[in-house]
Amino acid sequence: MSMTPEQATWFQGTFHRLVENIDKAVQGKQEVVSLVLASMLAEGHVLLEDAPGTGKTSLAKALAATVQGTSSRIQFTPDLLPSDVTGVTIYDQQSHKFEFHKGPIFASIVLADEINRASPKTQSALLEVMEESKVTVDGVTHEAGRPFLVIATQNPVEQAGTYKLPEAQLDRFLIKTSIGYPDLDTTASILAGASDRNPSSGLSAIITTSAVADMADLAATVHVESAVLRYVAELAAATREDAGVRLGVSVRGAIAMVRLAKVWAASRGRHYVLPDDIKTLMAPAWQHRLMLDAEAEFAGTTADVVISRALASVAAPQARTAA
Repeated sequence: MSMTPEQATWFQGTFHRLVENIDKAVQGKQEVVSLVLASMLAEGHVLLEDAPGTGKTSLAKALAATVQGTSSRIQFTPDLLPSDVTGVTIYDQQSHKFEFHKGPIFASIVLADEINRASPKTQSALLEVMEESKVTVDGVTHEAGRPFLVIATQNPVEQAGTYKLPEAQLDRFLIKTSIGYPDLDTTASILAGASDRNPSSGLSAIITTSAVADMADLAATVHVESAVLRYVAELAAATREDAGVRLGVSVRGAIAMVRLAKVWAASRGRHYVLPDDIKTLMAPAWQHRLMLDAEAEFAGTTADVVISRALASVAAPQARTAA
């Protein structure tokens, strides 16, 4: 059953209240907050490439507080082990049984700070849980629960002692974005409240985690025209056929776009997806999935350039039939 116009209106109002609540802790970044929140409702994950001190931890804590969920922070370092992330099974001498001690990955919102500083073995520990929302330790599967959002960060400035994320893991992030520095007025406002070292602590929950799961299920019922689906497929193919690209957008990337576009449309009060939703989301949803040719990159080609060329080469559908 497809989402009704009345449900879309309710979704829009709830979504905006969530964004406004988070904005109390992460001021002046409603567009980024909307993208991250949409990713959570699309049951995807976020890669933040940003300089230190831009509010990444505050965003994760504020989001968790707003949805009455739990949050954890994992500082990725070269000596971090996979069991430090997922948890470990320990033998209890009193009960004579093996007990699973959950790692920090078992939280509603997980901040994986400087993920590229950990070894590839530890990075790969995130693959299953990010894709399937579950962890398998010693043959036993443990569910991560809903909602479950990984916000991983990378520092674009410092590359010494880092491990580049493999393409397989990059493809599992729904979006890549950055918070960036606030404008002058917002900075002054933040400085005025600098005595509060944890701005998210005063936030009240707007909805429960079970309601978030219901919103995610509702967003999945947003109508997508066959013409819009074909538009996404043609855009993905255009990125693969671009002369400056070694690896374009995968089928997983196209599926991720549709999932995200459904949430984005609902957050705008619509029960159907428009081609403009796809255009808006292409950069955050696809730029990290593109592997550029070395010569083209040296000549100045960027992921944004490839996306612009794809948009220019593929005509958007004009008409829409009734849902």
